[in-house]
Amino acid sequence: MAAVRVALLGCGVVGSEVARALAPGSAHAAELAARAGAELELVGIAVRDADRPRPEGVDRSLLTTDAAALVRRADVVVELVGGIDPVRGLLLDALAAGASVVTANKALLAEHGPQLHAAADAAGVDLFFEAAVAGAVPIIGPLRESLAGDRVERVLGIVNGTTNYVLDAMDTSGADLADAVARAQELGYAEADPTADVEGFDAAAKAAILATLAFHVPVAAADVHREGITAVTAADVAAAADAGSVIKLLAICERITAGDGTEGVRARVHPALLSRDHPLAGVRGAYNAVFVQAAAAGELMFYGQGAGGLATSSAVLGDLVTVARRRVAGGRGPRVLDHADLPVLGMDGALTRYQVRLEVADRPGVLAAIAQVFADHGVSIETVRQSAGRPGTSDGGARSAALVVVTHTAPDADLAATVAALGDLDAVAAVASVLRVEGD
Repeated sequence: MAAVRVALLGCGVVGSEVARALAPGSAHAAELAARAGAELELVGIAVRDADRPRPEGVDRSLLTTDAAALVRRADVVVELVGGIDPVRGLLLDALAAGASVVTANKALLAEHGPQLHAAADAAGVDLFFEAAVAGAVPIIGPLRESLAGDRVERVLGIVNGTTNYVLDAMDTSGADLADAVARAQELGYAEADPTADVEGFDAAAKAAILATLAFHVPVAAADVHREGITAVTAADVAAAADAGSVIKLLAICERITAGDGTEGVRARVHPALLSRDHPLAGVRGAYNAVFVQAAAAGELMFYGQGAGGLATSSAVLGDLVTVARRRVAGGRGPRVLDHADLPVLGMDGALTRYQVRLEVADRPGVLAAIAQVFADHGVSIETVRQSAGRPGTSDGGARSAALVVVTHTAPDADLAATVAALGDLDAVAAVASVLRVEGD
């Protein structure tokens, strides 16, 4: 068959790896062609600045600043630019013209996935995006295809390598958040502006994609409850270690069944405590992992490198070969189904356990008063740990103590009301932190 014409949008860290893999005459290009059933001809690379230096192995004669013209002469468009616009328009034009699309753009998929999937369906072409979540870790294909005959109940994942590196560094070295972020930036794990990572925006976009695939319901990034790690302190990490736990930023997607039998789905991203016995607790450094619970398959775990040019290019090239092979043989890949009529639920009714760390006056009756506040709001206490606080001062200042309260499962709204009431107690100097406890 004639070559499959490939247009590449973007030539950054990942894009340059893809461009090198497709270079004519390379062993990698020959292997990819054998798997696809036809040569994969890179017809152009769209960039913002064609004069900028490029990594060795990138054919500069292919560089162009006219992305719109490039996509019109491609059979497959590989998008590695990121962002929403003008990328969305380019991909919609490509799909309408009959080109399949491979993208790693989680933000675009989380915001405009339904529009892009509808455009691909209308044109009878493929839209693949394995690299959009967890880099080289193959999770999109299993959710979309391998588990299509099962009922997924829960997806629990570490899907942001930057925050996992930061929290792991805090756990292993005792570093505070700022120092751990600075180290991540030095190593290239974090951007100069790490906001998207540490505030949870990146993980929330990925959670939206995972929830959409797992539960066959359109879930947007705005539907995902999001909390970042900026409030996590070295004291929180130390308290977690004392309890035999670690703190991880988790993306959690759940199918919820109410007492009356009605169902809904919920997606949330926030830091949480995991027992060190949990499979996700051992995910170190910048690695990613996704833990899936399904009715028939049971518990499954997918683990690997979640970022980096070479690792992410593996997922991109895998999608490219699959899409190209289908163009050669005829037909198209599986659609993203959104047929389930399930509401996307907010956080108020979310049920989980909590760890509440308090700074309190060290005097008789304080623990009883705190326990009464929990009881008044219907939140049952599982354990209480007390550690030494500050001694009294010579000028009569009160002695303090640190309390760590772990609750039984309770609704998020009830816990929030409890925390607000605790802050009003004279005996409570501060509610130092509130963390959810997951994975039990």
